[in-house]
Amino acid sequence: MNKFARVAIKKANMIRQATDKDIDAIMQVTKACAKDVRSKDIFQWNEHYPIRNAFGQDAIRNELYILEIEKSITGSICIATLMGQKYQNVNWSAPNLNNFYIHRLAIHPEQQGKNYALKLMDFAENKARNKDGISVRLDSFSQNQRNQKFYELRATKNVVKFIFPNRVNIHFTIMN
Repeated sequence: MNKFARVAIKKANMIRQATDKDIDAIMQVTKACAKDVRSKDIFQWNEHYPIRNAFGQDAIRNELYILEIEKSITGSICIATLMGQKYQNVNWSAPNLNNFYIHRLAIHPEQQGKNYALKLMDFAENKARNKDGISVRLDSFSQNQRNQKFYELRATKNVVKFIFPNRVNIHFTIMN
């Protein structure tokens, strides 16, 4: 493969900061993900979550990133720097200083299994490392065994089981 072909491939597959104009496409990806997990009896995402407003706020804070494959939005990730209210009482393994929080990682179901989620997590971890981050934190729906395995293979540490309001008997694993 010549130099110009490699450049073309790199441009075809890229991670970039999302804008308001990307949110409709991001919502299409997350709705497809929600439909896919529900078809597997995993009730992680639904018509109420994730919502457009959350992605809009992520974009305003410059924390929303997308993965484009051949100019089509295939995935997204929020890399936040503020600890959300739900995490305030978690006994983290690292101090609460300069941490990064992963939210709403999504890859369109038709594109899953191609290491795109890995690319987004690598991007997030490198971003944290470049900004002297102490840890990358996230929560993972306990009934989504595929996600649980994905994060465990990334050497995350399970910290605590957490039940969100209005989700009786369903817990999330908070990882650090």
